[in-house]
Amino acid sequence: MIPNQVQVVIVGGGFSGIAAAKKLHEAGVSFLVLEARERLGGRVYTKRFENGLYLDFGGQWIGPTQDRMYALCQEHGIAYFETFNEGKNILDLGNKLKTYRGTIPKLDLFSLLNLDWIIRKLENLARQIDLHAPWNHPKAGEFDGQTLDHFLRKYAKTKACYQVIRVGCETVFACDPDELSLLHCLFYIRSGTSLDCLINIKNGAQQHRIKGGMQTLVEAMAKPFIGQIRFKSPVKGISYSQERVEIHGKDFTLSAQKVILAVPPPLLAEIQFSPELPKEKKKLLQHYPMGRVGKCFMIYQEPFWRKLGFSGQSVAGEDTYFQTLFDCSPVDGKKGILMGFTIGSRADQFFQLTERERKKEMQTTLVRYFGEEAHHALQYEDFSMKEENWSRGCYAGLMQPQAWTQAQDSYRKSVSPLYFAGTEAAVRWHGYIEGAVLAGEAAANEILESLKND
Repeated sequence: MIPNQVQVVIVGGGFSGIAAAKKLHEAGVSFLVLEARERLGGRVYTKRFENGLYLDFGGQWIGPTQDRMYALCQEHGIAYFETFNEGKNILDLGNKLKTYRGTIPKLDLFSLLNLDWIIRKLENLARQIDLHAPWNHPKAGEFDGQTLDHFLRKYAKTKACYQVIRVGCETVFACDPDELSLLHCLFYIRSGTSLDCLINIKNGAQQHRIKGGMQTLVEAMAKPFIGQIRFKSPVKGISYSQERVEIHGKDFTLSAQKVILAVPPPLLAEIQFSPELPKEKKKLLQHYPMGRVGKCFMIYQEPFWRKLGFSGQSVAGEDTYFQTLFDCSPVDGKKGILMGFTIGSRADQFFQLTERERKKEMQTTLVRYFGEEAHHALQYEDFSMKEENWSRGCYAGLMQPQAWTQAQDSYRKSVSPLYFAGTEAAVRWHGYIEGAVLAGEAAANEILESLKND
């Protein structure tokens, strides 16, 4: 039976909401999680098939310095394994294919030096950013007044350099470089340890995958309190005062002392608050778009590219829909799975095609890269969080030019008795699952402190 009165209501059953619920459960605080979907995970979504195959349609990787994710895996007995990272990578620029090893594609010497200089420049600037107050940097106004693309075009001296650094940034930020501010780029890099960490597999954010899929972990976290989660329960309105909160949905009204909001910014913007949220927070929510990522999977009987000496990884310019490819085969290699990222404006165009056309586009690309054997796929699947009503995009919300300097920390700042979570509220590993967990735990800790003082 679902109670209609608890100490805390958590809106959102993704990693952030479940991490907050776990903290409250361990502290003996009564709570209820309201999740709009029929599943847990939010922007993490593991699609399971009858033959034992699973595909991570949402977030899927963890890596060094994501300490909470590794600790949660250990606590719940969840196994993880190395992302396949052996063999030749492919660079596809101007319809010409080259192979290379390591992280940096094979370019002419000047373009290579130029690329290295831009990466180091971004790294050096990012190290100067205060994660808790990026707007306090002496040049915050200058950085926040320009797009990342402006910076890249200013310093990239060759077309090849620009194309490669652009693809890298698109893959990291899940948007075109002209859609976010340079200051947000620098904050994001610092938040995720370094640009090298964000783009790498080995010793980077893509180093490990979860056996059975990422959703397995959030389900394990929620198991002790699964009876305190109400599915298919989107929140429409919240009325609040210092003493009490009422949470309204289509067929329910709940009462609580505190609320944690752990949903993507576009969904938060659609909740009717009474009284309204502070104007800085409300204004930001009106201009806080989500990243746009499509994940496309071609499934084979085996990872045949490995025997040809390929890693399954690629970096491609605008002549293909797919910025990057990765080998996403299961740990036992009993099926071969290639996953392509289509991001930003490329994703917008790609998902205007029919599913049959999308499959053909990916198959054509894979045949170019790996030969005729790529024709013999068993299955094709794709998914875009943008098309999912309760996500609206992925990986995270984008801070556009002027957003940081005008809104500052208004998104993550609590408005008692309302507390804000989700990866957008994270200081460390902002935009990643690790950040979502840290933000959820921070909101729960803030509530626990408040309840203690009460």
